Amino acid sequence: MILVIDVGNTNMTLGVYDGEKLKCTFRMMTKTPRTSDEYGVMITQLLKNKGIEATGLEGSIVASVVPDVMHSLLGSLVKYTGTRPVIVGPGIKTGIRIITEDPRAIGADRIVDAVAAYEKYGGPVLVLDFGTATTYDLITEKGEFAAGVTAPGIRISSEALWTQAAKLPNFEIRKPKSILAQETISSMQAGLVYGQIGQTEYIIRKMQEESGIKNLKVVATGGLGRLIADETDSIHIYDSSLTLDGLRIIYEKNNCR
Repeated sequence: MILVIDVGNTNMTLGVYDGEKLKCTFRMMTKTPRTSDEYGVMITQLLKNKGIEATGLEGSIVASVVPDVMHSLLGSLVKYTGTRPVIVGPGIKTGIRIITEDPRAIGADRIVDAVAAYEKYGGPVLVLDFGTATTYDLITEKGEFAAGVTAPGIRISSEALWTQAAKLPNFEIRKPKSILAQETISSMQAGLVYGQIGQTEYIIRKMQEESGIKNLKVVATGGLGRLIADETDSIHIYDSSLTLDGLRIIYEKNNCR
């Protein structure tokens, strides 16, 4: 079994794979400062609750867009699981060739998503990740990471509404019964959700138009991705485990088994 960890700006998602089977997943907040021992104890306990011994893991792999947590996290994995983590970054084998102007500027999470989408669904494929930011990444038929778009995430946009406007309240992110809102909360929900749907459809259409790709598959992932994917035909597949699957695939590509 291997432990895979995706360190995002808001949450850290952990998964355990037995071969290609995802046995369990966990989530932790990224922004809470922790020592290596704190990470170690938490990870060990989370695994134990699922009947998995941390010392029984064969290996681990980490993709992170938050450099500040890496020293403590990697130290905890070495100390508490006995593994030496594979780190997704320059020089690692992915099967994806990045042809953008500055390949090193592409986040590890986006590379992992691209690998998973290409391996699972083939190319050309457009990968959407509804996380802290909403990202749109174009992978060609040959497995080239050709272009990417970055937009504010759904939660960031909602927080901007109620933190920056004095009279607007905090609200639940969900689709209202109708876009014809008649009170404040539903009007904010309508603007946020339908606005995101419109943005998603337009960006997909524009990327397809400018790339000239006709048979483009569109795959979405991310915490709030299901909310949008269920409301538009522009997204063909919603895959909640895409990022974790990508980490497993990269681990295997680097002959770590």
